[in-house]
Amino acid sequence: MKKHIPNIITLLNLFCGCIAVILAIESNLFLAAVFVVLGIVFDFFDGFAARLLNVKSELGLQLDSLADMITSGLVPGIVMFKLLEKTSAEFPTSVELLTDEADYSFLPLIGLLVTLASCYRLAKFNIDTRQTDSFIGLPTPANTLLILSLPLILMTNDVEWVNDLILNEWFLIAVTLVSCYLLNAELPLFSLKMKTYGFKENATIYLFLISCIILLAVLNYTAIPIVILLYILLSVVINAKK
Repeated sequence: MKKHIPNIITLLNLFCGCIAVILAIESNLFLAAVFVVLGIVFDFFDGFAARLLNVKSELGLQLDSLADMITSGLVPGIVMFKLLEKTSAEFPTSVELLTDEADYSFLPLIGLLVTLASCYRLAKFNIDTRQTDSFIGLPTPANTLLILSLPLILMTNDVEWVNDLILNEWFLIAVTLVSCYLLNAELPLFSLKMKTYGFKENATIYLFLISCIILLAVLNYTAIPIVILLYILLSVVINAKK
């Protein structure tokens, strides 16, 4: 029975991702973000449970990636689609489809590049033997949090220029392209997985987590892009010292 526990946790990740997809399509981006975060928590604990119970398997690896494809691949693509949709009303490139009354813009479809890049990254991860104790390229959950932070910032932020920037189509296109690049870049990034819990062996992880807590407490959702940037910069510094 214990060999099924990690897979059940993985399926809970998938379940949360499916709910998040429905909510994102309905433009309920806040609740979509809530279920994505729940899914990411399950994604962390399925691997933890597999190591704890010593029941790691090839099935679990494949199942994990399939669940991540929904929670951390499809959802952020839909969220970026929705954000671009808000900016596309005045975008000049549109075409009438199906009926004379229908007017569609191709601009929001750019957001789905995030889903394609996430799929490619997850496929690479499954066959890349270099990513057992660290990552190469931005992990899909981190990229998802980055994208989902944008509507959350819009909902809670009252700084006009920040909101105008987030709802600028060129900014969103730039975020999409940078996101796709970071997911698949040959960029070594440290993992938050710990084999032991001693501070000396995991000083970087503990300091990073403490910094995250402080930033989130002070800046709320605006801290999320800063946390992702800090994660990348710390990884670059650590690898430069090796």
